[in-house]
Amino acid sequence: MKKSKYIWLFYLLFWGLFSCSVPAIKEYEEEGTYPDIFPDYVNVTIPYNVAPLNFRIKQPIDQGILCLDGNESSFKISSKEGKFIIPARKWKKLLEKNKGGEITLTVFLKEKVWKRYIPFKIYISSDLIDPFLVYRLIEPGYELWDKMGIYQRSLENFRESSVFENKMTNYNCINCHSFCMQNPEDMMFHMRGRNDGTILLKNGQIEKLNTKTDSTISSLVYPCWHPSGKLIAFSVNKIYQVFYQNHQNRIEVYDSESDIVMYDTEKREVFTSPLLSSKSSLETFPGFSPDGKTLYFCSSDSFPASKISESVKYNLLSISFSPEKQTFGEKIDTIFNSRYTAKSASFPRVSPDGNFLLFTACDFGSFPIWHKEADLNLFNLKTKKYMNMDKVNSPDVDSYHSWSSNSRWIVYSSRRGDGLYSRMYIAHVDEDGETGKAFMLPQKDPDFYDAFMKSYNIPELVKGEIKADSYLISRKVKNASGLKVRYKNNN
Repeated sequence: MKKSKYIWLFYLLFWGLFSCSVPAIKEYEEEGTYPDIFPDYVNVTIPYNVAPLNFRIKQPIDQGILCLDGNESSFKISSKEGKFIIPARKWKKLLEKNKGGEITLTVFLKEKVWKRYIPFKIYISSDLIDPFLVYRLIEPGYELWDKMGIYQRSLENFRESSVFENKMTNYNCINCHSFCMQNPEDMMFHMRGRNDGTILLKNGQIEKLNTKTDSTISSLVYPCWHPSGKLIAFSVNKIYQVFYQNHQNRIEVYDSESDIVMYDTEKREVFTSPLLSSKSSLETFPGFSPDGKTLYFCSSDSFPASKISESVKYNLLSISFSPEKQTFGEKIDTIFNSRYTAKSASFPRVSPDGNFLLFTACDFGSFPIWHKEADLNLFNLKTKKYMNMDKVNSPDVDSYHSWSSNSRWIVYSSRRGDGLYSRMYIAHVDEDGETGKAFMLPQKDPDFYDAFMKSYNIPELVKGEIKADSYLISRKVKNASGLKVRYKNNN
């Protein structure tokens, strides 16, 4: 009994002497501004299951203290080299006790004398976010690359793991990963160049598909799964690049031809409609409604490849679809008309609750990821009104996006930091379509982004961890020529 008591006394003495203590501040000056921090987490809205929002102070400081105050839970931490690293357990407890409310963060910095900065809020939504985020990492220029891969990151902590890396298949291109209704077990992605083909992960099986047919203009390109998981809509495109010498945008990617087709995963058949494969139009970027009865897509008038210009603009359209009959409607509806908006639409994605349509709009063309003016647009499908996205967009590229499974969060890529590297941002969308201030994907080390020389590409939220075996995928990629896809003529 006495021995146990002495052991506890020893531990108390040890932690009292050697643990990091937060000094008490008796005198300080009031600074009439918010602290200048990176990432900018001032007044953002976050899910209560997200990892700690660690940040750093931009200016040199001698010492720093951060006070985090919430309902029934408050604590202080001191900075090391200007960084505030929030303990995970304390952070989780703080968010749990304050979900649906807010916490207050107060920063004290010592620069000869202590200064207290204006406290800022972090709003804690009671809406969960899907626990994993999947993305591709690639050099920022896209025109030159060597190593690339698809990775997954737990949003509840900082653990990242690879799903598949191209070093396993002779460093070929990997692109266009996609999921059925945020399900990590229903996934596809393309392999380009050596060992080319489409990889389909479904029902625990791995298939490699050869998707080029004599009746389609290319192999399958930009995907969107039908909610049933039995069908996937794809565009087929002849894609070209133009590199600017004197333009605010670095690269222009455009199509000389493009159509939209449907792939039946069970019959391995491709079919389409004349309204989706017209010679006079360029159809691309399919996106399904959550009931699977409406297909959204983008379309522009065809133009000679030699005349790519800023006059090329894409409308956002829709057409009805019968999953049972596998037939399309006979009428196309216009959702977003470039003639009246002077903008060009791309990447239509409907929220899983069916209430909102999110898409990217830029000045011209169909590929906005290098357009500085590219912004996200949110259209309320019930009220037929556009929502204010000022808390989401920035003066630089805001582009590719996806929804959480509960329709309360969006994740998207943005080049707002330096105009070159794309980083991932997350924003809350409430039931009325009002958005909270977006926040940058947090990292364990606030200096992470300064040294990380890759761009994040195609962020997709998923409901769980991808368990697919990358070794088995690589064997399938290298050893199989690909199951041949058949074209079905419905005319």
